[in-house]
This record gives sequence, structure tokens and C-alpha cells, in this order.
Amino acid sequence: MNGLFVRALKKKFEMTQEDAASLAKTVEEIFNGEKEVEDMTIDKHARSLFYELHREKFLKLRREEYKEKGKFMRKYFWSFNNDAIKEEAYRKSIVEENPYKIYQKIPRNAWLIRSYNT
Repeated sequence: MNGLFVRALKKKFEMTQEDAASLAKTVEEIFNGEKEVEDMTIDKHARSLFYELHREKFLKLRREEYKEKGKFMRKYFWSFNNDAIKEEAYRKSIVEENPYKIYQKIPRNAWLIRSYNT
């Protein structure tokens, strides 16, 4: 998955290959080969990174509730969202499809107004 994750990071955040690879390595080291990692085991910097990746749907957050000494407690677990990572990794960018396609989205009257003012 490392290659897909790097590719997804590179596309989503417009990163260089080296930066995306470094970030992917950092995240994967936190997971240490596990499918899930408990939120309480990671430091605040990693947690901040995880929330950013969660916002972009690359990570999922699962909550588990349990009772301990008469109190309800919660644990949170992070996991990779493989579907979202694959989707982003294989998403075609506008430039890959047709770099001039963006101009087709501009309404015709916008072109006319611009030509009258020049």
C-alpha cells in the first residue's frame, strides 16, 4: 500500500514525491504494521497529522465504549481508509485529461464581456 499512499498524498496535497514518501513512511511507522492504532498511544503532533488525513478521508476513526470502575470510557482507534486512498491515487487530474478543459467551463458571455473591455 505504500506506493498507493504516496501517490494519493502527492495528488491530494500537491506534494513532491520525496515529501509524500517521507510523510507516508512516518504514518506507516506509527501504525507499525498494525491495522489500527489507538489514539492514546500517539503523540500530539502525530494526532494533528492524523486529523488532517482524516479530514481528507485517508484515515478512519473508530470509537469503542466500555465501562471501567463504574464509569463509561471511550477509546479511539485510527485505521487506513484504503478505498479513499485508492480512489485518490488513481484519480485523473484535469491536466492529465486535457489541460484546456477548464476554459470550457467558463460561460460564453464571460468571454464576450472580456473581449468588449479590452
